[in-house]
Amino acid sequence: MFVAPDPGRLRLRNALRAVLGIALAVAVSEVAGLSLTASIFGGLAALLALFTVLDPTVRAQRLTTALLPVVGLPVLALATVLHGVPLARDAAFLAVVLAGVYARRWGPRGHALGIFAFMNFFGTQFLHAVPAQLPELAAATALALLMAGTVRFVLWPIERRTPPAPVPPAPTGTGLARPTTRQALQSTVACAFALVLGQALSDDRWYWAVGTVWWIFVNTASRGETLVRGFRRVLGTVIGLVVGLLVAVPLHGAPAPTAALVAVCVFGIFYTAQVSYSWMVLAVTVMAGLLYGLLGVLDPALLALRLAETGAGALGAALAVVLVLPVTVHATTDAWIRRALHSVHACTAEAARRLAGDPAADPAPYGAELELLLGRVRMSLAPLVHPLSPLRARKARARQVLGLLDDCAREVRGFAAVAADPAASHDARLSAACERIEAAVHALVAPGTESARPAAVPLAAPHPPHHPGAEAALAHLHGLEQALTGLSAPLRTSPRAPLVPA
Repeated sequence: MFVAPDPGRLRLRNALRAVLGIALAVAVSEVAGLSLTASIFGGLAALLALFTVLDPTVRAQRLTTALLPVVGLPVLALATVLHGVPLARDAAFLAVVLAGVYARRWGPRGHALGIFAFMNFFGTQFLHAVPAQLPELAAATALALLMAGTVRFVLWPIERRTPPAPVPPAPTGTGLARPTTRQALQSTVACAFALVLGQALSDDRWYWAVGTVWWIFVNTASRGETLVRGFRRVLGTVIGLVVGLLVAVPLHGAPAPTAALVAVCVFGIFYTAQVSYSWMVLAVTVMAGLLYGLLGVLDPALLALRLAETGAGALGAALAVVLVLPVTVHATTDAWIRRALHSVHACTAEAARRLAGDPAADPAPYGAELELLLGRVRMSLAPLVHPLSPLRARKARARQVLGLLDDCAREVRGFAAVAADPAASHDARLSAACERIEAAVHALVAPGTESARPAAVPLAAPHPPHHPGAEAALAHLHGLEQALTGLSAPLRTSPRAPLVPA
């Protein structure tokens, strides 16, 4: 949490750009004479545009950003019109949840549009917006998206020099086995439960329970992932409320210090989002408290209610993933590990082609894909390695798998770096080593060989010194082979706690 790497200072630059974009959106709304409520709503729209639009190309990002108001403004209009009709409002909110999660099947664009639609409905509840405010809220949204797009694509176009890494798609399926279909149903059931329980706690602030469910289900795939994310949501909220009591309440909504602290919170949201969900939620919670202070409604009782609503939402999410079409950690981890191992093989093969003299071979994209897939493996295994997990044997095995996969990634990176050296020469031993790598990967992932242990192929006997590049490449391949062979034990033994099907 404290020493997470930030290659190229990308997280830092994104966080600073977000502060600039959101501040500019709010400033333009204020200069345009819009109300404080509209300015806050515009700031939320800018935050979402900068936070959720993650298409793999700048052109696609521009299109998704342009589509945000197409999806968001009709939802905004619906939410404000139904503000005084609770039953219809609740039914519409659940329909937006179902559609928003289902839209994730269309990749990053569907994901961003679904979040923007949900948050437009949520934002109207947060601000208690009514139909008379619709024109200025729509104007604030349009201005905010324009300012966010200007900062992102004109003033500070980070993605032009550093394209975002592609998000690996989730394993596919059909019908109820399709992840987006299953999760759409789980989310809707959980939100319905949270809505009822949240309204029992408060007729005015019930939406926090629904919002908790929504964000718990973002980027989770299994029952265990969702439960861990719910725990982290509650933990971040508790710490954030304590900070809010110490910081936000004493300010009494004073504009200048509140605006400065909101900027700090925005930076924290963007800087920690990829590193720690709890830290991100802490920043969100403090920011919400500061905004309530600006609106003149903040007090300790409201913060306590926020905690209760968050607990209601986390409970709804937990019940849904346990009772509605549950997917185990075992199932999702199996899929991500298989894909990571295939990526190891693809990157190794491409680097070998490059080392053999093929100028068109480029292992870099496969290396980037491997890093993303390992991130998904870590997320999937998070429930098993969590400090509160009581499953000691599975925790130890999961840690062993993560360590060996990290070894694989390190050796693959080293091999690819050597292959990029134009002076490195080909060596017949490299071809033999690559063949052993392919055999080891096949033994781990091929159907019908799950119970087989990869053959322990002896490493090549020492040869007289060759080109240093070839020797370094061979050393990385030997290290990779050993890591793959080592994975056989934790992946195949102890059927009581398998990470892949036995």
